[in-house]
Amino acid sequence: MARNQVPAAFAAACLGIAFYAVMDAVMKAVSIEIGAYNMLVWRIGVAVLLTGGLYAFTRPALPARSTMKVHFGRSILVAAMASSFFWGIVRVPLAEAIALSFIAPLIALGLAALFLKERIGAQSLWGSLIGLGGVAVVVAGRIGGTHSHETVLGMAAVLFSAVVYAANLVVARHQAQLARPLEIAFFQNLFVLGLLGLAAPWWLAVPAAEHWPGIGAAALLAIVSLLLLSWAYARAEAQVLVSVEYTAFIWASLMGWWIFGEKLTAATIAGTLLIVAGCLIAARRQGGRGAAPEAETVLP
Repeated sequence: MARNQVPAAFAAACLGIAFYAVMDAVMKAVSIEIGAYNMLVWRIGVAVLLTGGLYAFTRPALPARSTMKVHFGRSILVAAMASSFFWGIVRVPLAEAIALSFIAPLIALGLAALFLKERIGAQSLWGSLIGLGGVAVVVAGRIGGTHSHETVLGMAAVLFSAVVYAANLVVARHQAQLARPLEIAFFQNLFVLGLLGLAAPWWLAVPAAEHWPGIGAAALLAIVSLLLLSWAYARAEAQVLVSVEYTAFIWASLMGWWIFGEKLTAATIAGTLLIVAGCLIAARRQGGRGAAPEAETVLP
């Protein structure tokens, strides 16, 4: 990994997370109307058409069988992660759901050390802990009182999604070293659509015309985000980039206030400052012995 690529990778990852957070808000708004499963399937269907056209234009060779296995393996994780997350955010306030999902980067740090053989530096660890502290401040200011049964189930779904997302982050690093971002975007969307399509005879319905602009916007946002994150993970270690996930709360708070009427509180502002500080600390790389080695592709 070239050291001068880290700032660009960090910036690309931040932008990718911002696009993903806006996509989450669009997904929630439309899912409330047509259901999370229908929104997810039709959004991914549009994404397959868009990425398939772009991918075909490059006249690619068929990926190696080993690479296709990685594409399919990550797609299983993405299908489980996306289904549970979007089902959950329909039942949980957006900002609260994003806060709950922030257990994923800390889990991913451990998985990166276990599977990618990355050495977890002190700055990455402290940055993640400070960012998690910011999440705790926000959650303490937002979660209170009693929750309905549906909300509790939604929170459980989001927590399950976070655990799967942690594994997805680590596989993303391995996948990004094997394939270009456009190839990843196309095959991931294609395989996820196939997996979710298994339930189509029972759950799938054609949305009304008024919902298609939201579906198209969500698909475009997801594609741009995936391309940016794939590009970033090919140029920086997982332990540097996982703390970027915390910035999603900034965008979730803004989208929640703008679209769903959630109010920004002092706790939200204080927590956001800690989140940003944690990301900046984790992004700083020291030379010499403090630098972590390049990750090896050792996943099966």
